[in-house]
Amino acid sequence: MNHHKTTRKFGRVKKVRDGLMKSLALSLVVRGKIKTTDAKARELRPMVEKMITQGRLGTIASRRALVSKVGVIGADKIFKDLAPKYVGRAGGYTRITKLPARVSDGSLMAVIEFV
Repeated sequence: MNHHKTTRKFGRVKKVRDGLMKSLALSLVVRGKIKTTDAKARELRPMVEKMITQGRLGTIASRRALVSKVGVIGADKIFKDLAPKYVGRAGGYTRITKLPARVSDGSLMAVIEFV
């Protein structure tokens, strides 16, 4: 039974699903804005917001945790560009904007970007 399970599976096994989320998170951090399905954007939002909060701490432990999640390039981008930008903000670093459904399969699309 799937009671109280909040994560979406996307029809993938756990390690592939984790790789998908890491890839989406890295793309969002590097580009600042990505277009993806609505479900993937909603699943990605808490993950990225926790990364920004970790980046605001600025400790060695938080840097190592971010490197394990988004790699060296993503961690550097968070520490140098994104975390200082949101110092005075208490959360809500991302925005999800809905788009029309995809023509090929009718999947709901969305843009996730930093505020």
